[in-house]
Amino acid sequence: MENPRIAALHRMVELSPNDARLRFGLALEYEKLERWEQVANELREYLALADDQGNAWGRLGRALRELGREAEARESYRRGIDTANRHGHPGMAAEFEEILEEWG
Repeated sequence: MENPRIAALHRMVELSPNDARLRFGLALEYEKLERWEQVANELREYLALADDQGNAWGRLGRALRELGREAEARESYRRGIDTANRHGHPGMAAEFEEILEEWG
């Protein structure tokens, strides 16, 4: 049985497929369930629709890392750093830099 929040969000996406907020909401719900492939898919859809400020890139990096797709995960964190800096979020950029440094 599917999570009722996820089911509701899917219905809303059917009605408004270009609403980036719905895609981000789906990603967050899948993240709670650790359904990493779905997290990555929804975040990619979100990023195709929205000018994210960095958060989604970091979440995508984590999902890809959980899936063992390290090169893609590193690239996502790098894009998150660039995006966060561009939007004036140096703390977020520093957090992603730290993840990459600790990762080695």
